[in-house]
Amino acid sequence: MSTSFLYHTFNIQGFKHKRERYEGSRIIFETEAKPGSFRCACCKSYNVIRKGGQSRDLRCGRISGKLAFLRFFSHRLLCKDCGACRQMKLSFAEPKKSYIRAFSREVIGLSQKMAIQDVADYLDVSWHVIKEIQKESLRKKFRNLKLKEVTHIAIDEICIGKGRDFVTLVMDLVSGAILYMEDGKSGNSLELFWRRLKRSGAVVEAVAIDMSPAYHAAVSKNLPDAAIVFDHFHVVKLMNEKIANLRRHLWHKADSHEERNILKGTRWLLLKCPENLDEEKGEWPRLSKALELNSSLAIAYYLKEDLRQLWSQANKEVAERFLRAWCARAEESGISVLRKFGRKLLGARSALLAYYDYPISTGPLEATNNKVKLIQRQAYGFRDREFFRLKVFASHDLSYKLVG
Repeated sequence: MSTSFLYHTFNIQGFKHKRERYEGSRIIFETEAKPGSFRCACCKSYNVIRKGGQSRDLRCGRISGKLAFLRFFSHRLLCKDCGACRQMKLSFAEPKKSYIRAFSREVIGLSQKMAIQDVADYLDVSWHVIKEIQKESLRKKFRNLKLKEVTHIAIDEICIGKGRDFVTLVMDLVSGAILYMEDGKSGNSLELFWRRLKRSGAVVEAVAIDMSPAYHAAVSKNLPDAAIVFDHFHVVKLMNEKIANLRRHLWHKADSHEERNILKGTRWLLLKCPENLDEEKGEWPRLSKALELNSSLAIAYYLKEDLRQLWSQANKEVAERFLRAWCARAEESGISVLRKFGRKLLGARSALLAYYDYPISTGPLEATNNKVKLIQRQAYGFRDREFFRLKVFASHDLSYKLVG
């Protein structure tokens, strides 16, 4: 072994190699600092004197299956210029760490393929050491996210735990990267994001959101020139909720046991797209029987299917005529839930029809939500909320391969 080996393997500078020791499965490189490398940690002056110190062992990683350590005497230096008395500063290790930077790089490389505990077992350190190295690396990477080039974003909330533990996510729809994550699902959850966006000087052209009044008010206030696009998936989802409530109401109002049996178990059949009904299971005959039983349910079902055509019209003008005609039919149906929903859509027609100017949706963010939940399941939950947040930011770089 030589000083050159330590430099090219671990990027250790300012130290010369003395000898190496073999203790079981460990290799210990004994080194000493070169006299000309002593500098004040505060003012960088070379005018220092040594005032004692202590022996230290720093982890370097593995070499041919053996754990490597760097052993040296860490001098305490008194600066004659500024009067500071500090431990010598190392160019290859962070202060108060038990490992060198090369060890951190090895951990980051292994972490891309292995779980935290597996990396910890391989390098013979605690789980917390690997986690802190990962966390610090992610913190440096996502400390200052660039927002200047952001033009199209999506905002949505996701439930990350039992009960009502929600977080709000903001995604760049061009790059697919997560730009922001904060607890809660109200407009106040976005306050910090609006400040960062304003400082960046970004010009946001369009924002995709669901029909949440809180998000709508927050975007209108902070991005008055941006087009608001209501996500079509959430609109159809709201319509499905209306149909489910209507079916439940009709089941409770049914006069006979036979009528209740026909309506029972048809909820998911009503919510399914007709092309997805399974003929082998007899789903379409069961659904047809329930629709024939009650005209209100049939009207709601066919209006729901018709609403899906709103986003496939030839142009914006045709789509507006289609929307007005649909809302008129909902009003004429006499069904309370449909009339209320039709009025709601008519009042939000500008945000619904904005899709034809900016064909965006929260679909990519919904896909990321599933990836976030997968990260959480793989880790069996996160006790450190900041670490979880950083992992979500890094989810844009993850790729999952199917093997077999």
